[in-house]
Amino acid sequence: MSNLSSQALAERRARRAWYLYDVGNSAYASVVLLAVYAAYFKDTVVGGARGSFLWGLAVGIATLVVAVLSPILGALADASGTKKRLLFAFTAMSCLFTASLFFVREGAVVAGMLLFILAEIGYRSAQVFYDALLPEIASESEIGRVSGNGWAIGSAGGILVLVLVIAMTQFVKSAWITQASFVLTAVFFAAFAAPVFFRLHERAAPQQLPKGRELLLLPFRRIGETVGAIRHYREFGKFIIAFLVYNDGILMTLSFAAILGTVLFGLDQTQLVLFMILVQVASVPGAYLLGRIADRAGARTALLVSLALMLGAILWMYFNRSLVAFYVIGGVAGFALTGAQSVSRTMIGLLAPAGRSAEFFGFFSVAGRTSSFLGPTVYGIVAARVALSLERRGTSALLAEQLGQRAAVLSIAAFLLVGTLLLLLVNERAGRAARSRASAPGSPKPRDGA
Repeated sequence: MSNLSSQALAERRARRAWYLYDVGNSAYASVVLLAVYAAYFKDTVVGGARGSFLWGLAVGIATLVVAVLSPILGALADASGTKKRLLFAFTAMSCLFTASLFFVREGAVVAGMLLFILAEIGYRSAQVFYDALLPEIASESEIGRVSGNGWAIGSAGGILVLVLVIAMTQFVKSAWITQASFVLTAVFFAAFAAPVFFRLHERAAPQQLPKGRELLLLPFRRIGETVGAIRHYREFGKFIIAFLVYNDGILMTLSFAAILGTVLFGLDQTQLVLFMILVQVASVPGAYLLGRIADRAGARTALLVSLALMLGAILWMYFNRSLVAFYVIGGVAGFALTGAQSVSRTMIGLLAPAGRSAEFFGFFSVAGRTSSFLGPTVYGIVAARVALSLERRGTSALLAEQLGQRAAVLSIAAFLLVGTLLLLLVNERAGRAARSRASAPGSPKPRDGA
């Protein structure tokens, strides 16, 4: 009895540590991607419509690098049982280069892009292995709830670090306080990430790895096997295609929300932080409630609800001229997008075959990261080209930039709409049945959706 109690206690501690990692992870997203660095880079480091283009390019480059690395590292992690080690390495990388953003000043465009790209590679690569640990701390029946709880608790961490940033800007009136917020974020991320390395023990048993040339070829062979396996997991493959498209819309929204606030409504740094706090607050019930919907009505249903809300918010944004409505739109988008991200992770946990979680989460990452190179780049190109074209025709620089941003908002809507239509083709029940059959000892390869 005591052994059972000790095991249950260890499992609860591991789950709590997994949740805490999301707190630090969300702090990075809130400060660097959402509220502070995006606007700082666009307006202070670069300036003008060119800033939107270069910001989209930097996000795109980082996600493309991760897209190349993820399947290779995911295959090695599954084979060697090193998901937690790789999680540590990339987390440390992200924290280090996030802190180094302190040194980025006005006009330091190359340094500002390079340091951000390195921090972003660490952040997004770490997510692959963090997500891959989800099936190790939650059963199939509770994976939606645990994933949703992780996003909800993580969002609370994002709120906390933004409150600290606001306090810094209010009590310390100095130009360098924005840069100091990046150091605070790095320390916050590291502190809340630490427990997962001590309290969560990776269950996967390391396999005997080959040496020399065979070791170098192992990831590519596993990737080939995964591609072949996806042919037998049709619903997984169809979901990845849908995710590849709609996730671009989500990432574009996250990457350019602060820029939209500054260009269209003239929000200053404090107002931007308050806006992002609102988004984070709304995301807590979003992740929680949509996780419950995923467990009760199915993950696809929860995703369709999330994407419908996102699409509505984006279309409203295109027509909106009111600052108050901008905050309301932020709340709706926050509720929806966090739920969509959480439930997408749940879908992979439900559809990926047992024992190959990191490998399939790696392909999940590839789909998101590869497509994510396109989304922010498309947004930046549309916003910049429309603005520059209007300026050449005599439109004032501010109005031209505003119209460019509104035109780019429609590209977000296009990605969300097409991704939603593709998601309608996914049969979640068939995909889950295929996974269950594959988990049985000695079972043949499934043909789900047949």
